[in-house]
Order: sequence, then C-alpha cells, then structure tokens
Amino acid sequence: MDISRVFQDFRSKLNEEVMSKLESWLDTLISMLPEMVVALFVLLLFFGIGKLVRKAVHKLLSRATMNKTVIDLLETVAGIMIVGLGIFIALGVLNLDGAVTSLLAGAGIVGLALGFAFQDIASNFISGIILTIRHPFGIGDIIETKDIYGTVRKLNLRNTILETPQGQIVYIPNKIVFENPLTNYTSEGQRRIDLACGISYGDDLQKARSLAIEAIEELEGYNSDRDILFFYEEFGGSSINFKVCFWVNFRTNPDFLDMRSEAIMAINDKFNEHDIMIPFPIRTLDFGIRGGEKLDAMLRGRGKEREPNGETG
Repeated sequence: MDISRVFQDFRSKLNEEVMSKLESWLDTLISMLPEMVVALFVLLLFFGIGKLVRKAVHKLLSRATMNKTVIDLLETVAGIMIVGLGIFIALGVLNLDGAVTSLLAGAGIVGLALGFAFQDIASNFISGIILTIRHPFGIGDIIETKDIYGTVRKLNLRNTILETPQGQIVYIPNKIVFENPLTNYTSEGQRRIDLACGISYGDDLQKARSLAIEAIEELEGYNSDRDILFFYEEFGGSSINFKVCFWVNFRTNPDFLDMRSEAIMAINDKFNEHDIMIPFPIRTLDFGIRGGEKLDAMLRGRGKEREPNGETG
C-alpha cells in the first residue's frame, strides 16, 4: 500500500470538505446579509435611544432628588434596559429565537435566585430609591424614626446615617426608615416647646397663668406669630400642675434646648419675683405595722415593751 497516496487522498477529501463547509458558510452569510444589516441597524438605533433615555432620566430625577448616586444608578439601569431590548430584537431579526428564549429563561432563573439570596439587600436598595425620590427628609434635617433621634448625615442605597445629639453615628437600614413612622422636626422650620411646671395650692391661679405667659413673651427668640398656650392639667400631690406651650424657630438642636432652658429660668425668676411658689414634693411617712402612727409615738410604745434591765420582753 502506497502510504503517500493514502495521505494525499485524505488531504484531498479534507480540503474538499473544508471548502464545502466554507462555501456553505459563505452562502449562509450572503443570504443573511440583509438580516445582519437590519440587526446592526437595530443595535445602533437602540444604543442611540439608550443615550437619549439616560439623558431624559437624569434630567427628570435631578428635579426630584439631589442624590447623585441614585441618579447615576437609575440612569444606567434605564440605559441597560433599552440596549438589552435592542439586543433581543436584533437576535430575533437574525432568527435566533432559541438563543433569545434561553437568555430570558436564564435571566429569570438567575434573577429568582438572587432575589431570594439578597432579599434584605434588595429591600433596602428599593427603599433607598423610594426615600430619595419622595424626599421626606434631606441632609441636615433632624428626624426621629424607630425611637432613634438625630441629624441626617448621609443617605445611601442601603442605610440612612444619623448623628445623635450625643455625637454617635447610627446606621439605620432604609427598609426600617421606609416602613416605620418618621418625624421630621425641621421640615416646617418651627418646633413647639411644652414646658411642665406646678404651683402651690395657696397661690392665685389666674396670677400664675399671667406671669408664666409674661415670662415667655419677654424671651428673645420665641415665635410671636403664634399664640402661647397655657393649661392647668391636674391636682398633683403637692401642687397644681400646668403646661405652657410656645413655638420657636428650629433648624438645629440648640435652637430648641437653649430656648427651653431660657424659659425655665424666666418662669422661675418671674414666680420668685411675685412670690409664687413652685413647691417641693411632699412625702408623708407612716410608722408602725398598721401605719398612721407618728415616729415619737412608735418609739414610746417600744420603750414600754423593754424590761427594766434593758432587755425586751
């Protein structure tokens, strides 16, 4: 057997098959050339639409929030969605429906798995976006949520970061902020001070009321556009208790704390000046097993129980 001849025959057949396959591919390429041109045009078109959509989303979100991180993220997501839609349409034009179906099925499975694995992260992420768009508070606002009170220092896509009046930094997941009641103390620029106090039962109630209101009116910094409220609340154990309420302009905690301190000193000085007593708490001590017995009587009773030699009987 001539080995060289066998090798030549094999190479000839291989060349024929390769050339046949290349010719087949070339014919397919030529036949699909119009679809490829259309698919390429679709991709370029959707890339252009994606840029326009990103600009529109950026402009729209810039009016709703100043959080650049959220704006950039949503802008990118919108652009990717438009380009992804263009890719699916281009594959459909090329009659690659099977590839499109496989991609969609794979994306659905991956999305479902990631949804279960990162449920909390996704929840905080979406809550952060909603908080940013709704804008119930801004950087520097003083808020309270879930019994946590402080100044907003930062809002990212996972946490709302507060600084407490004591200087601690607290990271609150956005989901908690979104799902729980939230109080924004600075949104209106004003805050009411409710000051509780009491006077003795022997003092003139009308006079005490007038003096308390007068003391607040003499303060510099209270909001004179709103009425000062005064209410007697209860008959206490050693005093008749009242509450005086007034408004102050509020942007930072010292605006509230300083005015409350000044009001306490002003009312105390005004009452002292006009001989109005803020009584100390009074406690009555009962001695003896049954109560209602004075200390000296109890001691005398115990003395009678002792024996002459000093021992108890």
